Amino acid sequence: MIIIMRPKAPQENIESVIEYIQSRGLKAHLSQGEMVAIIGVVGDKTRLDNQNIELLDGVEKIMPVTESFKLSNKKFKPDPTVIDIGGVKIGGGSFVVMAGPCAVEGKDVLLAAARAVKDAGAAILRGGAYKPRTSPYSFQGLEEQGLKFMAQAREETGLKIVCEVTSQQAVETAANYVDILQIGARNMQNYELLKLAGRTKIPVLLKRGLSATIEEWLNAAEYVMSEGNDKVILCERGIRTFETSTRNTLDISAVPVIKEKSHLPILVDPSHASGVRKYVSALSMAALASGADGLMIEVHPDPAKALSDGPQSLNPSDFKLLCEKLRPVAKLIGKEM
Repeated sequence: MIIIMRPKAPQENIESVIEYIQSRGLKAHLSQGEMVAIIGVVGDKTRLDNQNIELLDGVEKIMPVTESFKLSNKKFKPDPTVIDIGGVKIGGGSFVVMAGPCAVEGKDVLLAAARAVKDAGAAILRGGAYKPRTSPYSFQGLEEQGLKFMAQAREETGLKIVCEVTSQQAVETAANYVDILQIGARNMQNYELLKLAGRTKIPVLLKRGLSATIEEWLNAAEYVMSEGNDKVILCERGIRTFETSTRNTLDISAVPVIKEKSHLPILVDPSHASGVRKYVSALSMAALASGADGLMIEVHPDPAKALSDGPQSLNPSDFKLLCEKLRPVAKLIGKEM
């Protein structure tokens, strides 16, 4: 449920309502706007039965939240969430680009990629140190050594870094290096992993599962947020359908749906959605036009030699060309890139 306070209700009224809720063993989440404050209530609502909360000073009305996701719900927080990572803003009027190789293969390749994506306009370097692969015989990543290479790339270029984590050990190790923890599609409903990521308080990039509904996706975000970490970034990366022309099917409609249901920022990953580099540019433009808050794109200095996902990776020159195409469109629709 949410408690809507009267316009410009005194701060003491707001604090009194929050204290009242917490005294009954429930959690209160305040969303403070210029005119109206909204207090989200999470927990066993039966503890508030027959309590006449409407009569508390400053309360305008009470509304039930019927959706199973609460903290990520736009009803709880009408204003868009903007996540500031050392000056790089994700959400609101910004359009951020994350780019880099699928896997961290070595220091030289990673640094070459980092320099190239930085030059083109990316703000965040992506790279996998832990790689959950379909085959156990495929390259699995360099783990902590890969994280060290990413930290070196950040130091040289100033790019923030994001890396996928796949286990408790990976979370605990990566927390010492990265700016954003990524939960991949295969782990979207790994609830223990989600809770671990939430406890770090580090921003979490949550990819949509292979066959997940939007409600399931938002409930996965809820697991992170329920641990006290409200810095969640959603990422649409394509879902599995019967179509075989692309690796997955990019659900571009997920962007406006998320914008209607949630306050969390949403990115699009056209590389994993298509699996084909020649489609990445068009899908990137579609993502921007649909209202996405940014992109995650795979870029490799030499895609033909990539140890992971070479066919969907752009080379540096193509990536730079894409960024040049995106920039005027972003400006046209009021996004800062």
